[in-house]
Amino acid sequence: MTDIVIDEGYRPTEDEPFMNERQREYFRRKLIRWKNDILKEAQETLATLQSENENHPDLADRASSETDRAIELRARDRQRKLIAKIDAALARIEDGSYGYCEETGDPISLKRLEARPIATLSLEAQERHERNERVYRDD
Repeated sequence: MTDIVIDEGYRPTEDEPFMNERQREYFRRKLIRWKNDILKEAQETLATLQSENENHPDLADRASSETDRAIELRARDRQRKLIAKIDAALARIEDGSYGYCEETGDPISLKRLEARPIATLSLEAQERHERNERVYRDD
């Protein structure tokens, strides 16, 4: 799939066939760039955490440093989960199911995929899912 030429300014449109080769390649590249950015940030965080001086004589400084470290590690954990979702989206591109709602089988709008390339549900299915989640959570 990597031999498909895509102009720098290309954006998928409703005028072309849904999830044609160009669109799949566009989203594949977008997902890979996103994953690489996350991995780069993770490496930078790891380097920062390793280089920090852990010997804080002041108790308040130590507590502040520990809090910052915990927040950073929680953010990295969320990003680790995001990488798994990106990998799953890349697998869906390969198997041809990318861009289609897992619940209804209908196409997910290009605007939604542009905003959330790891989306697995159409906007309507996602809203329904969130409403049901709210109903059961309130019980």
